[in-house]
Amino acid sequence: MKDSPVFVDTNVFLYAILEDDKHRVKRERAINLLQSLTEKDVLISTQVLNEIYNIMLRNGIDDRDIQNKLSIIIKETNVTLTRLKTIRLSWDIRLKYRFSYWDSLILASALENDCKLLYTEDMQDGQTIDVKLKIVNPFLH
Repeated sequence: MKDSPVFVDTNVFLYAILEDDKHRVKRERAINLLQSLTEKDVLISTQVLNEIYNIMLRNGIDDRDIQNKLSIIIKETNVTLTRLKTIRLSWDIRLKYRFSYWDSLILASALENDCKLLYTEDMQDGQTIDVKLKIVNPFLH
């Protein structure tokens, strides 16, 4: 039986995918984290897929290569839709915690799906949201 789901943010996947000597250590940590989550129920949102696509395009990566990478991610994770309910919850999170809109939307997706952990480098490591979701920066541990 799998543990409670965990949510993985865009930046973790990007570090694992993009081969950049400047971020070699983060790339290794991202890959190790993703490999360690094989027994867990890993969630991402459609927002994460869209952000990965957009950033990889900006890095000059060919559409077919991007789509191949995303197909692998989709196969290895559970993708949740960003619904109107998710958007409204993100508004509440934004007002309560003062995160950026996009980070609030990630948090809303994780909370809606009963995730206990959110792996990201974009938010405060160790912070707990609504007494349910702990933010973990995998590049600090």
